[in-house]
Amino acid sequence: MTASPEPAASAGVYAGLIRPSVERMQPYSSARDEFEGMAPVMLDANENSLGSVGPDDFSRYPDPHQRAIKEELAQLKGVAPDNIFLGNGSDEAIDLLVRLTCTPGQDRIVVCPPTYGMYEVAANLNDVRVERLPLNANFQLPADAADQLARSTAKLVFLCSPNNPTGNLLAREAIESILRHFKGLVVVDEAYGDFAAAPSWTTRLAEFPRLVVLQTFSKAWGLAGLRLGVAYASATLIGYLNKIKPPYNISAATQQHALAALAAAPQLLEMQADLLRGRSYLVEQLPTLPIVEHVFPSDANFLLVRFNIDATAVYDQLRARGIVVRNRTSQPGCAGCLRLTVGTATENDTLLQALTEIGAGGLQVPAAAAIK
Repeated sequence: MTASPEPAASAGVYAGLIRPSVERMQPYSSARDEFEGMAPVMLDANENSLGSVGPDDFSRYPDPHQRAIKEELAQLKGVAPDNIFLGNGSDEAIDLLVRLTCTPGQDRIVVCPPTYGMYEVAANLNDVRVERLPLNANFQLPADAADQLARSTAKLVFLCSPNNPTGNLLAREAIESILRHFKGLVVVDEAYGDFAAAPSWTTRLAEFPRLVVLQTFSKAWGLAGLRLGVAYASATLIGYLNKIKPPYNISAATQQHALAALAAAPQLLEMQADLLRGRSYLVEQLPTLPIVEHVFPSDANFLLVRFNIDATAVYDQLRARGIVVRNRTSQPGCAGCLRLTVGTATENDTLLQALTEIGAGGLQVPAAAAIK
């Protein structure tokens, strides 16, 4: 395990980035902050000392700092535990990063559409303005992205890589240039990074103190129902996130299941391999269908596919057949596109058969389309 050394003058690195109100505030101190572990008589947190309703006992508050999970993750990822923040999905970390840095009605963030919609939702919720730096036709950052951001007064830029909904990795050189020139925090969202043949940006935390890397247990780990996201950053930034998070943001049940998953981490590689085989199969088969115009390259567990007929009509017909995909036709640069998640071998074949039938039968939506 390697710790990420702190910059010699962290105040200088983060000067002007942290909201003054956050600097001044006193964080909430929970009962489990003041006493760790268990004692024979626990009467400090107003819990129900008689136990829980139901078969499992969750009557005690969980560890507010999720120490056991962070120890395991630190070994797996080659970082220090104090470089790790755990949130209720990556969405909590996204929201907290906006609130940490942006004063409502005053500051702004940068997003690179088409991209994950929660960055903008978090900004709108916090009354923070949004600057858009659109990806080019190849869904890569524009050549002058670093120059544009060097002139920006935004507090954050969100870079989704592999990107959602396009599936591709953003060029590493472009991200590095932004890290060297942008004065705000650079948030690289690696929710789909486990499906990509590229090193994680967590390996560069020591080099770039304004770098934040987001990951999740929802995708490759197959634990979307747990709602557990991870942010990796300098210990100073992680300390700020811990300061403003809700005291018990990760439930005891989630911590329990996450530890069980980490103990079974070798299974992750088997699932990755199966999903990548499924992705390769779809990449091979989809272009053979007459209604498919283009399958975009993907480093994720989904494919963005452009159709040469009305994509919304294809979406409706798939839905009528009990197949739910994501309609992305309204996203910048994604006209005529649907996002298709890689499924099981059976699901992939069912999808291909349905698309074949749709191509052969015109665009009449079956009566079953009454599904709402």
